[in-house]
Amino acid sequence: MNSPSPARTPGTPRARRSDATRDAILVAARERFAADGYERATIRAIAKDANIDPSMVMRYYGNKEGLFAAAVTVDLRLPDIGGPASRDVGAVLVRHFLDMWEDDEVLTALLRVGATNQAGAERMQGIFRDQLLPVARQVCPDPEQIPARAALTASQLLGLALTRYVLRIPPAVALHPEEIVAWLGPTVQRYLTAPSP
Repeated sequence: MNSPSPARTPGTPRARRSDATRDAILVAARERFAADGYERATIRAIAKDANIDPSMVMRYYGNKEGLFAAAVTVDLRLPDIGGPASRDVGAVLVRHFLDMWEDDEVLTALLRVGATNQAGAERMQGIFRDQLLPVARQVCPDPEQIPARAALTASQLLGLALTRYVLRIPPAVALHPEEIVAWLGPTVQRYLTAPSP
């Protein structure tokens, strides 16, 4: 009778190879989803980009939906905007989102997919529900209006991202980030903190 093999610990060569394979798959998936969208991205293309067999993608993530869910896990890392910072919340949020969009292709991939696919839309809704609503809760003058004000804020931030990073409309791409903050900051500020119209 064979004795059971010892459990693999994270420091073993096989575990490190497994982690490296998972990382390579996720990097390839993010790039492919960003470039092709959910519908056109294929497990075969992602595996080819990661230089692995497609069966490895299926082994680790099950199917394309599971891979997408793992690849587009997003922490918006929103800044604390309570107290005195609330008077500048609009500019702070716009600048923060610009920095994130510039540095993170996952957000671009998620926006592309969310516009055309139900799973992507639900993922985007969850991210904004779980991460943007608490920010709105800190500064909104009327608790009943928090969801509407957070949705209006999202309309500005996502609209900017769509025109600048996905559709790449030339005047939106050409704007300097500080110009965008100057234009959109007051609008986001009004959405979050102004009295109800």
